[in-house]
Amino acid sequence: MKDHVMDLSILQLAIAYIFVLLLLIVFRKRGIRREKQILIAATRMTVQLTFMGYILMYVFHNPSWWLTSLMILVMVSFAVFNSWKRVKEPLGRELKQIMAIALIAGSLIIAVLFILLILQVKPWFDPQYFIPISGMIIGNAMTGISLGANKLCWEMKTQRERIENSLMLGAEPHDAVHQIVNDAFDSAILPTMNNMLTMGIVSLPGMMTGQILSGTVPLTAIRYQIGIMLAILGSTTLTVVIFVILGYRTFFTKSKQLKSQSQE
Repeated sequence: MKDHVMDLSILQLAIAYIFVLLLLIVFRKRGIRREKQILIAATRMTVQLTFMGYILMYVFHNPSWWLTSLMILVMVSFAVFNSWKRVKEPLGRELKQIMAIALIAGSLIIAVLFILLILQVKPWFDPQYFIPISGMIIGNAMTGISLGANKLCWEMKTQRERIENSLMLGAEPHDAVHQIVNDAFDSAILPTMNNMLTMGIVSLPGMMTGQILSGTVPLTAIRYQIGIMLAILGSTTLTVVIFVILGYRTFFTKSKQLKSQSQE
């Protein structure tokens, strides 16, 4: 096997933007007016990744616990903000706080356990491991909690009458929304499960592909990928469980009545 990765020149990278041009042509032919969004997305991706590349080069060459911690703090802060933006229904202040707590706790607990207990990285703050692995875990937890929050908020909105009827018949809030909470959890976890089902046969994951391209032995890359996928599953599970268990309560008053939509 080759022990180095092929370099990608600026010219070669520029040629890849032909795929963006292809998408623009298809959208124009179909009469779909999204040219601006496509260009903004491609530009933002390029600028953000380039900027992050220079930051990571500095952090990797100057490893320290506070720089690694600062990077993780920035990443999780952006993840919290983006998880709020991905929810289509209006979010109350209390529900936003619960989403933030769940995302921070669920992703960071699993990331720390995976890096310290499974990988046993020394020193623990080694940015080469801590930052990319935490980024994958945080990103997937963000997607999971966004899907769960969308489902929970939508079901609480559309099934108000059924919930109120259950409460009037003497049901406790957790019994009245039991199926709604389960559906929210299922919606959040399902994409990760589907991804795991096809992994290795339909697709080779990004982390594994990157390691193989850099010269890592495929079996080593596979072990890393299995480990990180299990960590992603764990972080998504913990994040969404914390959210749905605490989140549904924000829709009820202290007297166990369903709040009006203005109160939420």
